[in-house]
Amino acid sequence: MRSAGCCVNDFADHKIDGRVGRTLQRPLATGALTRKDAILCFITLSILSFILVLFTNQKTILLSFAAVALVAIYPFMKRFTNLPQLVLGLAFSWGILMAFSAATESVPQAAYLLFVANCLWTVAYDTQYAMVDREFDIEIGVKSTAILFGDADKLIIACLQAMFIVSIALAGRQFELGTPFYLSLIVASGLLAYQQFLIRDRLPGPCFKAFLNNNWVGAVIFIGIFLSYL
Repeated sequence: MRSAGCCVNDFADHKIDGRVGRTLQRPLATGALTRKDAILCFITLSILSFILVLFTNQKTILLSFAAVALVAIYPFMKRFTNLPQLVLGLAFSWGILMAFSAATESVPQAAYLLFVANCLWTVAYDTQYAMVDREFDIEIGVKSTAILFGDADKLIIACLQAMFIVSIALAGRQFELGTPFYLSLIVASGLLAYQQFLIRDRLPGPCFKAFLNNNWVGAVIFIGIFLSYL
């Protein structure tokens, strides 16, 4: 479904991508592929994903329809709202609810804490991503949280990151995770602080580096969870 989301995103942004330096070489922007190719790929991947969901249970199947809707509408949100990153957060986090539903046939309170934590994290790192293209987006007329937050962008990102750490710590407490998990959150907090250093001057290159650094944040927290269960 992540790949399906990329297809529909390129379908929606085929004209915009050709006007932004970072996305000039995307296949629809260059004409290497057509919008028809993108939408056919989206439909094919969505059908394959739905077939996999059919092996779960009714509740998860019903949740999957909302997942597809979020994936499909996200790319168009930047035309109507300054909060497309929030829609992306919901789309990226919906799988958390589906995973619990598929595995346990219920969605416990701790799962919703994980859902909220992931939404907060997504809005924070995708705002960093949007900061890379902010000048292009303003010129084109595309909306984003980077534009909405303006000069308060770094502060708001820091607040979102802090709330992310608190939310996932509360979830870890409910799952009764051990010391390795909480140590991983300390390391992750250090990485998030490093990201603040990178975006201090709002330069596109360092902002993109800060965005990519979130791979390490996720990896560190994953290791902490793994070691807690080990």
